[in-house]
Amino acid sequence: MEFFRIKKDIPFMRHALIFNVISALTFVAAVFFLVTKGLHFSVEFKGGTVMELQYPQAANQEKIRAELMKIGYEHPEVTSFGNAQTVMLRLPIIKTVTGASGSQLVFNALCKAENGTTRQVNTISEKGEAVAKTGCFNAAGTEGVKLQKVEFVGPQVGEELAQNGLNALIMVIVMVMAYLAIRFEWKYAVSAIIANLHDVVIILGFFAFFQWEFSLTVLAAILAVLGYSVNESVVIFDRIRENFRKQRKASVTEVIDNAITSTISRTIITHGCTQMMVLSMLLFGGATLHYFAIALTIGICFGIYSSVFVAAAIAMWLGVKREDLIKPIVQKDDTDGAVV
Repeated sequence: MEFFRIKKDIPFMRHALIFNVISALTFVAAVFFLVTKGLHFSVEFKGGTVMELQYPQAANQEKIRAELMKIGYEHPEVTSFGNAQTVMLRLPIIKTVTGASGSQLVFNALCKAENGTTRQVNTISEKGEAVAKTGCFNAAGTEGVKLQKVEFVGPQVGEELAQNGLNALIMVIVMVMAYLAIRFEWKYAVSAIIANLHDVVIILGFFAFFQWEFSLTVLAAILAVLGYSVNESVVIFDRIRENFRKQRKASVTEVIDNAITSTISRTIITHGCTQMMVLSMLLFGGATLHYFAIALTIGICFGIYSSVFVAAAIAMWLGVKREDLIKPIVQKDDTDGAVV
């Protein structure tokens, strides 16, 4: 399926040096911000407390933040979770609050802000066991704020998650490189991995510069971007291989330009449809999917750019040629090797 077909090849490789200089400067800037500012890691990586609260009416998030700041949390994260009545609190570890007492301190403060008092109530769990639960009750005895869930993530768990995330990223890179080396040739594998790492570092650079929260969902988005960029590079490399078979007299530059030009319509369709879905998550997905969608948006935009101007150009500079992908035809001797 094609929206349009470009009859004349666009000379992408003629301007490859200029675009790769721009890429190199963007890459260096991203590394600079990563080194100087660093990433703003979420509770999953730094450790802290995650609480889920349910209010009888729509929760006033600004009021909740103000109460948390009074306790000592400088940057409390308060987001809606599912509906306007349920909120998710993500609270980092602070010196004034130790261990699991933080959740009780927070709940007491929020209960008091709603003109309620906290007390222990006995309830029956789903397994039929008697459980003591902290509740918030107003003067009439009606329960107000409900504590749905509390999770505490220690610093050691956060370090383990960070290490596991790094291991997953390295594993993806190694497997993708091996796949491309087997399917095509090592020059294509190297160029694709450089282009993909270019995308990953630039995404991380955006998060470091704007100090956006880097969470497990953002890490998942980066892994998705890796696979997405590889897919675009594979499509272009496949077309290059086809052109080497069809265009026997064309130069390497002409083959690559034709491959990229002939896949533009497909690129617009696939990336456009994907971006529409990601934008819907960005606009309507709420705070939970906000940074996930931002990471995907940056990755999709730079994934197109890197596949065309970085991966293809690096492959050209590494010296790809027709013989790398297509075995030369051996002319048979009329004597079939016989010597007279």
